[in-house]
Amino acid sequence: MPLPPASPTGTAVVTGASSGIGAHLARELVARGRGVTLVAPREDRLRELATELGDTARVEIIACDLADPDARANLFDAIEQRGLTVDVLVNNAGIGTAGPVADSTVDAEVAQVRVNVEAVIELTTRAIHRMVPRGCGGILNVGSTGAFAPVPGQAGYAATKAFVRHYTDGVRMELAGTGVNVTTLHPGPVRTEFFKAAGVEKEFATAFPNFMWTPPRAVARAGINALDHDRAVAIPGLPSKITVKFLQMVPRRALTPLLVKASPAFPKR
Repeated sequence: MPLPPASPTGTAVVTGASSGIGAHLARELVARGRGVTLVAPREDRLRELATELGDTARVEIIACDLADPDARANLFDAIEQRGLTVDVLVNNAGIGTAGPVADSTVDAEVAQVRVNVEAVIELTTRAIHRMVPRGCGGILNVGSTGAFAPVPGQAGYAATKAFVRHYTDGVRMELAGTGVNVTTLHPGPVRTEFFKAAGVEKEFATAFPNFMWTPPRAVARAGINALDHDRAVAIPGLPSKITVKFLQMVPRRALTPLLVKASPAFPKR
């Protein structure tokens, strides 16, 4: 079913919108005539993007740390207090650790669960409670090709994305026939600030050949296209599609040593 038509009081909420894939998701939605609500912790970055987009659509910004349960709980109320209806929710915000768990901290490992799992559950549930009675809406949850296998050096991050994969698939089945589209976007390697924040920018820059990297705008376009056409999954780029097929087909016993050898975030000992 198509997404609800764009309207002056409708908005597409994009979390993690201050940079990378999130910013391009917002640009893609605005290019299709939709107003957007940009959500991220850094208000200055949101204002920069809002200035860029504001001439062509209604753009709202809400500085919100999705790791904070109170901030998450108030997000939809803050949007509705501005007279807006959430037509589309894009759960793009994500953080991740890099390196062995033995070298990480409890706080860092748990933080990625709060943002990548808890926030996705809460915002998806709040959106569903609003969209299903209206009989329309769209939810795009951003996963990763890392969701299709355990990743040494990114064990927690890959596990959170595996959760996003299965959770979104299950919710999609539940909402069949309600008019609410639900899609998972699984990008492969994308040059964004994510790797720099995780402290592995150099390692990942040299780990994958150039043809493996997908431009963030292409990732955003693939995700919004899939949501608009009510497709369950979007995996942008042929190399990423082939990678996912490989991960699904190779027996775990044979796959494990390959993952240990290939993971850029896992030091070779």
